[in-house]
Amino acid sequence: MSPVTPDHPSRAGGVSADNRPVDRAVPARRVPAPRAGGSPRGRAPLPVAAGVAAGWAALTSYLPVAIVLGLVQLSAESATLSGTLRTALAGWILGHGVPLRTESGPFALAPLALTVLALWRLTRAGVHVSRAIGARDTRSPRRALLAAGTVGMAYALLGALAAVLVGAGGPDVSPVRAAATFAVVGTLAALVGATRITAVTRLLVARMPGPLRDGVRTGLVAVLLLLGAGAGAAGLAVATGGGDAADMIGAYRTGVAGQAGITLVSVAYAPNAAIWSTSYLLGPGFAVGTDTAVRTSEVSVGALPAVPLLAGLPRGPVDGLGALLLAVPVLVGMVAGWLLARRVARIAGPERAPRRWAELLAPAALAGPVAGVLVGVAAAISGGPLGAGRLAQLGPVAWQVGLVAAGVIAVGALLGAAATRALTRAPAQ
Repeated sequence: MSPVTPDHPSRAGGVSADNRPVDRAVPARRVPAPRAGGSPRGRAPLPVAAGVAAGWAALTSYLPVAIVLGLVQLSAESATLSGTLRTALAGWILGHGVPLRTESGPFALAPLALTVLALWRLTRAGVHVSRAIGARDTRSPRRALLAAGTVGMAYALLGALAAVLVGAGGPDVSPVRAAATFAVVGTLAALVGATRITAVTRLLVARMPGPLRDGVRTGLVAVLLLLGAGAGAAGLAVATGGGDAADMIGAYRTGVAGQAGITLVSVAYAPNAAIWSTSYLLGPGFAVGTDTAVRTSEVSVGALPAVPLLAGLPRGPVDGLGALLLAVPVLVGMVAGWLLARRVARIAGPERAPRRWAELLAPAALAGPVAGVLVGVAAAISGGPLGAGRLAQLGPVAWQVGLVAAGVIAVGALLGAAATRALTRAPAQ
C-alpha cells in the first residue's frame, strides 16, 4: 500500500516560478485596468466629487472674465483689485442669465460666449462626477440624474455666494434668483455630460423611433447651419464696417490694454450678434432699443452707443443683390433635407431602395418644429435690457423667430429631401 501523498503539482496545474504549486482549478481573479480618463482605483464620495467638479467649472469660467475686465480697468486710476474682481464676478453671474439691478435699471444682456464656456465646463463636471461614482457605461438614468442633480446643488450654492459678494459692494443681485438659476443651468448642463458618459444617451437613441430620431437630427443640423449662416453674415457686416468699429474702440482712450479688453468684451457678445443676424435673415429681425427695428424690409434706429459690434448694422432695407439673403434660410433647410435623404438611403442600402415617401418626408417635416424651438430658445436668451432707458429692449422677439424658423426649415427640408429622393431613385426594372 503506497503512502498517501499530497496532491502533486501536475494535478494542480503546474509549478510557479518559485517552485510553488499553482492550482489552476481555481482561476486567478483578474483586476481590470482602468479605462482611459476613468477613476484608476476606488470611488470618490458623491458630495466631494460634485463640489470639486462644480468649483472647478466655476473657477475656469470665471477667470477669463476677470482677465478681460482687468484689461479694461487697467488704465483707470480709481480701479482696485477688489473692485475689479467683484465686477468680474458680476459679469460671471450675468453670463448665467441672472439679471443685475443697477441705478439705471436692470442689466440682463448675457454675453453668450461666457454662457457657452460655463455650459461646457458644467458638462465636463457631469462627466467627471459620473466617473467618480463608478457610473460610466452603466446605462443607468438614475445615476446620471443623481450625478447631475448633485452638481446642480453645488453650483447653486456657488451662485448664491457670488450674488452675496457682488451685492456687498456693487450691483444688487438676488441670491435666491441666482441660486435657482445656477441650479437649473448646472443640473441641465451636467446632465448632458452624465448621460453621455453613462451611455444613457445611446440607450435613449436606440429606443427612439426611427422617424423621430431622423427628424431631431435633421433639425439640429439645420439649426447649426442656420446659426453658421447668421454668424457669417454678422462677421461680414462687421468687417465691412471695420473702420467705424476701429474708431469706436479708439474713442475710449483706454490705452492698448484697455482697447484689447474692449475688443474681448465685444467677442464675448459675438454669439448674440450671430443669433440677431440669424433673426435678420429669417425676416423678423431684432431691436436695438425701444421703438426700433432692424429687418430686411426696414431699418429704424436712433442714436446708438459706441459699441464695435453695432458698426455692422445695415444702413437701410435690403435691395438689389442683397435680396438673395432672403433665400439663405430656405437653402439651409434644403441642405438639411438633402443630408437627411442621403443618410436614409445609405442606411437602407440598395436592397430597400427606393424607400417609401413617408419614411423620408415625416422626419423632414419634423425637422421644422425642432429647429423652430431651438432657434426660438436661442433668440430668447440672446436679448435683454441694458437699463430702464432707451436700451430697455434689445434683441429679437423669440416666438416670432421660432415660428418663422419652423416654417422655413420644414419647407426647405421637404423640398431638399423630396428632390434628392426623386433624382437618385433607382430606375424601374
